Amino acid sequence: MLVIKIAIGGLLLFVIYNLFKAMMIMMKGESKEPMSKFIGRRLIASVIILCLILLAIATGIITPNPRPY
Repeated sequence: MLVIKIAIGGLLLFVIYNLFKAMMIMMKGESKEPMSKFIGRRLIASVIILCLILLAIATGIITPNPRPY
């Protein structure tokens, strides 16, 4: 269970890093690297996070809160 949490936390940091990297490219205007490269990385990492969470719920590693209130 700890491995899943570390992986999700690391991927969230990776998403935030790529978001800010894309923002810096957008603010500068001209750059050698396209902004879509970092946005694509962010999207792929978000999909991996979602799949990890769904897989962990399906296998019983984590349990969702049965009562939302």
